[in-house]
Amino acid sequence: MTGPSERIRVLIADDQPLVRRGVALALTPDPAFDVVAEADNGQRAVELAHQHRPHVVVMDIRMPVLDGVQATERLVRELPACRVLALSTFDMDEYVVASLRAGASGFLPKDVSPAELVAAVRTVHTGEAAVAPRLLTRLISAYVTASRRPQPPSQVPGACELTPREVEVWHLLATGLDNAEIASAMGISTSTVKNHITSIFAKLSVRDRAQAVISAYESGLVEARWANSAGWT
Repeated sequence: MTGPSERIRVLIADDQPLVRRGVALALTPDPAFDVVAEADNGQRAVELAHQHRPHVVVMDIRMPVLDGVQATERLVRELPACRVLALSTFDMDEYVVASLRAGASGFLPKDVSPAELVAAVRTVHTGEAAVAPRLLTRLISAYVTASRRPQPPSQVPGACELTPREVEVWHLLATGLDNAEIASAMGISTSTVKNHITSIFAKLSVRDRAQAVISAYESGLVEARWANSAGWT
């Protein structure tokens, strides 16, 4: 997080100069952002991140030398305060899920508008997850469908520690509702929702909303909760 007057430092990593320039042009008109460096591969991105300590790295998933997934793994481990926003040319890409697993705080396709990019960088900087809504359900559901034996929710590490209310929040979060929508659906305040989500993250040992969503879908929670509500209501 930055102070009230501190600019959001951004590092752009992409092997295509035109893409790097496009991302920079989308961010630099806004005085809230400071593009501190550009990298043409994952290894260079990690090196420059150590040097410039950006708040957010806008990371292409597929790059030479070290790909974006491996670079994200290193950044999350070596510079945990740094957030990663993954970019890909492909909507449905196994690398997208891999990057979110590795700790990326969000994903956007490269055809998003400048306004969507700016909003996503702001979102991941606050510690929230940013995944394009039109992709989230399609992307995660595709991999759940491919999973032949999803774990029942009760077998997911940490899930047995969740309270019934937390399980309900986890389910609603996984279906794509934001905090205000969850609060409305459950008849509780947004601050209570935030408290539940913080507890869920801690108990499931996930970094953010994106990883919590992946865990919920891979566990079969969305289907299992309605098919067999015993113990999960």
